[in-house]
Parts: sequence; structure tokens; C-alpha cells
Amino acid sequence: MPTAVTRAKEYYDSPDADEFYYRVWGGEDIHVGMYLKAGEAISEASERTVRHMAHKIKRFLPGTQVLDIGSGYGGSARYLAREKGYRVICLNLSEAQNQRNREMNLEQGQSVLVDVIDGNFEDLPFDDASFDVVWSQDAILHSGRRQRVFEEVDRVLRPGGEFVFTDPMQTEDADPETIRPVLERIDLEGLGSPEVYEAYAEGLNWEIVDKELLPAQLGMHYTTVLNTLVSREHELVQWCSLDYLERMKNGLRLWIDAGENNDLTWGFFHFRKPD
Repeated sequence: MPTAVTRAKEYYDSPDADEFYYRVWGGEDIHVGMYLKAGEAISEASERTVRHMAHKIKRFLPGTQVLDIGSGYGGSARYLAREKGYRVICLNLSEAQNQRNREMNLEQGQSVLVDVIDGNFEDLPFDDASFDVVWSQDAILHSGRRQRVFEEVDRVLRPGGEFVFTDPMQTEDADPETIRPVLERIDLEGLGSPEVYEAYAEGLNWEIVDKELLPAQLGMHYTTVLNTLVSREHELVQWCSLDYLERMKNGLRLWIDAGENNDLTWGFFHFRKPD
């Protein structure tokens, strides 16, 4: 596997990371939340992101075939199955997350409409034109070959299919010195940007249906995660090492500082493949 994918798999399969994300985010999601006010629960804000994103998909009926790439614990897939009747395949590289995903699908009665497959989105194990919608939340940043991800999405989308995703990104004029420690923290050479993602879409002749950048939500989210970690650290040490929690606190502060410096942004993209 490519180096960036290997590192991401090793990280998310580690007991420290798996327990931290599962217990701090609420067990369903591990993406950026949309907050109405400071102090709101991460789980509530994360579910709001899912609802907001799902509302952007308007043309498809129950039975629609959806691929969720980088699906985490599968909360979004279960929402799409439960609320829209979609048939969702979760593709994710973390075996630890996928096991939790399968267990929750059984517990919530969603194992008929939601499948979980181990794999990575730089080499999708599906036939051409297999899906109506590809969905992703805050996962593409972990790829070292993001254009390849877009090309793979294009390959598996049917004509007229849609790609809806969120991702933390760097701004076009980001300060390299501010961004550098953030990138080192997640072992990446760079992040995507809105301009780069639009260029990828243009190269594939996709229509830009919608773009919605909400950079303030990124800072609010990581501030909430940091505050939650600090307030629950006495509890989290039952599952996560002190070393991991300290490194997580330092990493979150780097993301917050970069966001306050306007070097990072976050938001929604909605593209459509030509008919």
C-alpha cells in the first residue's frame, strides 16, 4: 500500500486511536461537526453535519447505490440507510473501525442495507459505473494521491452520479511554517485545497453543483474536542495511554492555531459526473 495509506491504517487501528475516537466522538462518527453554539456535544454536531450533507442529495430514490469511502464507524451510512432507504457500501482501511461498524449495523438492524469492506480509496475494489453516489467525510486528506482518489471515484460513478464530501484543507495562501507542524503531526507532505479539488473536478469534466466553505467550524470542532479531552482525561486514561492523550492535545492545539491563522479551512463539495 502507498505510504500515506499505510500510516493512516496503522494509526487508526492502534488501540489508543480507536478508543479515543470511539469514546470522544460518541461512537458513530469521527468527522468535523457543525456547531450552533460553543459547548455543544460533539455527537450532536457530528450528526448535524451528516444531515446537512445528506440534504444535498436530492435526485435519488430509495434503493440508490452509495459508496462511503473512509467510512469510519459507519454512522453516516446507517443514517442514509435509515432515513433515505439507500443501499450503502462502507469502504474503510481500519479493521478496528470496520469491526465496530459491523457490530453497530447488527445492533441497529441495518446490516441488510449497509455492507462494510476493508480497503482503501486509492484503489477501489469495484467495477466501473457501480454507484449513483460516492460520499466521504474528512478522509481524503489522508491520501498522498488525492487526484488518484478523484479518478477512482469517477471510474466507479455511473453517468450523472454525484460525489459529495467534506475535508479539512489548507488555504491557497497558507503559511508553510504554520502548516508544517500540522502536517508532521499526521505524517503528510501537504493537504488538499478548495482550488486543487475544483481543478481535479474540472479535469474530469464534473459539474460543480455546490461548494460551501465553513472554516470557523473547523476551529470550533477541534476546540470542542480538546476541551472534551481535558475534561474527561481522568476517564479516558482507562482506554488510552497518557502519552497518546498528551500528543493528541498538542496536535489539536496545532490545528486550532492554524485555523485561527486562516491557514486551514473546511467545508462541503458536491460534484456531478456528466450523463
